[in-house]
Amino acid sequence: MMGVLMSSFMMVFIIFTFILYIYILIDILKHEFTGYNKIIWILVLVFFPVLGALLYLIFGRSQRIK
Repeated sequence: MMGVLMSSFMMVFIIFTFILYIYILIDILKHEFTGYNKIIWILVLVFFPVLGALLYLIFGRSQRIK
């Protein structure tokens, strides 16, 4: 029973992480940034998917050109 619950939790976590990753990637590609910030955020997202997405939500959205 515990194995089924844990695998269900992992599946929900993986799906949520994938959706968040795609959302952040689209958001980065859609908006303009100053300098090389767009390339840097894409590289951070590629090499550190979960941490990069969270860092972008906290710090990166304020770096966009409005």
